[in-house]
Amino acid sequence: MIRHDALAQLPVRTALPALERALAGHGAAVLCAPPGTGKTTLVPLALAGLTSHNGLTDPTGPTSPTGPTSPTGPTGQKSPADTPRRVLVAEPRRIAARAAARRMAWLLGEQVGDRVGFTVRGERRAGPRTVVEVVTTGVLLQRLQRDPELSGVDAVMLDECHERHLDADTAAAFLLDVQATLRPELRLIAASATTDAAGWARLLGRGDEAASGDSAGSGEGADAAPVIEAAGVSHPVEVVWAPPERPVRPPHGMRVDPALLGHVAATVRRALRERPGDVLCFLPGVGEIARVAGQLGDLADAGTEVLQVHGRAPAAVQDAVLAGGTDRRRVVLATSVAESSLTVPGVRVVVDCGLAREPRTDHARGLSALTTVRASQASARQRAGRAGREAPGTVYRCWSEGEDGRLPRFPAPEIKVADLTAFALQAACWGDPDAAGLALLDAPPAGALAAAREVLTAIGAVGADGRVTDRGVRMSRLGLHPRLARALLDGARQVGERRAAEVVALLSEEPPREYGDDLAAAWRTARRGQDAYGARWRQEARRLASAVTTGSRKRAEERTNASAGTGPNRPVAGTDASAQAGIGTGLTDDAAAGLIAALAFPERVARSRGAGTFLMASGTGAEPADGSPLRGAPWLAVAVADRPVAAASARVRLAAVIDEDTARAAAGALYASGEEVRWADGDVVARSVERLGAVELVARPLRSPAPALVRKALEDGLRAEGLGLLRWTDGARSLRQRMAFLHRVLGGDWPDVSDAALPAQLDAWLGVELGRARRRADLERIDAGQALARLLPWASGAAVRFDELAPERIEVPSGSRVRVDYGGEQPVLAVKLQELFGWQESPRVADGRVPVLVHLLSPAGRPAAVTADLASFWKDGYRSVRAELRGRYPKHPWPEDPSGAQPTRYTTARLKRS
Repeated sequence: MIRHDALAQLPVRTALPALERALAGHGAAVLCAPPGTGKTTLVPLALAGLTSHNGLTDPTGPTSPTGPTSPTGPTGQKSPADTPRRVLVAEPRRIAARAAARRMAWLLGEQVGDRVGFTVRGERRAGPRTVVEVVTTGVLLQRLQRDPELSGVDAVMLDECHERHLDADTAAAFLLDVQATLRPELRLIAASATTDAAGWARLLGRGDEAASGDSAGSGEGADAAPVIEAAGVSHPVEVVWAPPERPVRPPHGMRVDPALLGHVAATVRRALRERPGDVLCFLPGVGEIARVAGQLGDLADAGTEVLQVHGRAPAAVQDAVLAGGTDRRRVVLATSVAESSLTVPGVRVVVDCGLAREPRTDHARGLSALTTVRASQASARQRAGRAGREAPGTVYRCWSEGEDGRLPRFPAPEIKVADLTAFALQAACWGDPDAAGLALLDAPPAGALAAAREVLTAIGAVGADGRVTDRGVRMSRLGLHPRLARALLDGARQVGERRAAEVVALLSEEPPREYGDDLAAAWRTARRGQDAYGARWRQEARRLASAVTTGSRKRAEERTNASAGTGPNRPVAGTDASAQAGIGTGLTDDAAAGLIAALAFPERVARSRGAGTFLMASGTGAEPADGSPLRGAPWLAVAVADRPVAAASARVRLAAVIDEDTARAAAGALYASGEEVRWADGDVVARSVERLGAVELVARPLRSPAPALVRKALEDGLRAEGLGLLRWTDGARSLRQRMAFLHRVLGGDWPDVSDAALPAQLDAWLGVELGRARRRADLERIDAGQALARLLPWASGAAVRFDELAPERIEVPSGSRVRVDYGGEQPVLAVKLQELFGWQESPRVADGRVPVLVHLLSPAGRPAAVTADLASFWKDGYRSVRAELRGRYPKHPWPEDPSGAQPTRYTTARLKRS
């Protein structure tokens, strides 16, 4: 029996007539409804025509003026009013999908699986009478790939689209493609409590024309889908700002400052004292939930129940939390799964730590992981709304009001930050490998998409042209990341389908930390474990084993039919009849676990470097935790790792011990051999090397390396260590300074000989010598000056004036030829004062453009004065210098009138003798 009283209390009912008109006129709409309005439960029932005789009508109000809505949409053709329409509701999480289905079934007075059902990975409760089916977005993508027309489905509702999960964005793009080309009558609804309504309206209204558009804007115009807003029950939520008393370290990677978690636990206790009702506390992950739960363990003695809700929690625990109705007060510690689509009965208080987990991918190192970030303003509003679902409530925010304005408005779209390998395979299977024709709110980053295509090509999922292979199609239908799909298909032939499926199930949902970091040991723990994870793992392993067996049998039949001429001959790369036979099942479990992990992540096979450290084939260092049994292994297949900020190596979270043969077999695509001649440790090193990516397998000295490789190594050495490797005489240094001076002053044909320029033109001035050199000692014998002279502008003829424009030495009045120093901004002539008697003008160089700066030295060679104008010095400065130095150097001439005195380099006595 339909619970009309409960339906009548859902505020979204007032928006149903407008939604009906929008779908009839446009075929798509954006529904914005606050938490608790019933958008997730009433709207699908109304779309299906299950809440009243006239479809999308207010169950307590008058019939819609347009009457029943036809599944043919805007064409105006109508089906009988009593014919239910089939509706798919896509939720981002399994817990939300199950909860929504249960709630809708309850509203109809039925059991789940009758007219309302759900399908999530590994679990389906739906029957022939089911007309409203709640699925995860991943399941929706699988259905679209198998049946692009979505035969029999009249409407699809994408719930919680504000979260911008990659699967949801992809599903929306595919649905718009289907609507535009195959099913114009298919109705689409994007629903959320907080979203970029204008962006979604343009996307749903214009289809693939919006693929490259910016998501900002009003969303108005003829092309935009209507935006239907439903007012919620106005239960006020009081905001209490509760920042920590002392600063806490910001999150990085997966690490959260324990001081913040202690503050969150204290805030929960404060909320229990100050406010009535149950408390819902948001934390970023399972580990943080466990630590806060430990700090609140004594609450049970006071009659308060502490519950944990997250994606890994047992279904029974999730059901109990969502059912409510206990006499005890409750504290529910939850991840972001409780942000949307779920109502936790009895909650009047929310404690928000202000953190969330988002995916990040380090494409350079081949590492993908979740990272802890500040929650967005949209997420904070969603979380706060949980406190006001049933009555006025309170939210305690563990940050200051000043910080709140600096939070990002929305979560980062997953397409911008996540690993795109699965997305790229979905796009290739859809027939659009570049995703250029898909209607997406945000285009995928070109670099991330290119990296994803490289992975797909390496595992045989797509061909060189980017188009999906038969093997890639099979991978896409396993409901796994393509890497894991590759490991399952290829590993099944070597270790058997059951064991391959069990290990892949472990990798598809990382086991609890208490299972340890040894994959084989975790496998054994899961086999004998009776916890919730073990139950889910066994279910997933059975699903995967069945999928591989079915696929292998089907392909064997195809090959049999093809050989008999009764069917298409379509062999699939990477699969054969040996898959069913389970060839290689003699491997131990430890070896099997290592092989599967290595097949999934070949660039993460790692060789020991000693002292518990490893080098992965990707070139990234890796290190298991202290005390880990993995530290002494010669080789590892690293399945899960993350690289903390500023850390030199990645932290190994889950790995298996392997041997070199397994590493070579799994990462064969990374194998390379050849001559390796490079500059290392200050000299040329020539070896014959075999490698797996960055991991060196075998190295032997190379007696006669190729001259071209030697030359390149020498060039690399000069660029790395500098031109000081050459022999620089005083004359060579002077030559370089003079050339640099003319380049600076005259430019034109005079070359740049700076430290930055010379290494870039080694062939032009050092080519001959480099051609003869073989090692560092040969470089040290090269006369740099002789080589550098080749850069003088001989072709233009300017080089013949080099000594005239920048003379190496200048003859002074005493007859001495004194070297000019061109090392500074202005040429310097350092000469004893007595040698310049009678010289009235300072010399000039560079065609008279630049005066030489004269450093007048004492008889001991120390600077006595500096001038660029000798005439002025003799007139004004000489007198004071003479007074100071005449007594100190009496044997040298100090005439009163130096302009007419005889210049000399000698003492007075010798001058008289001469």
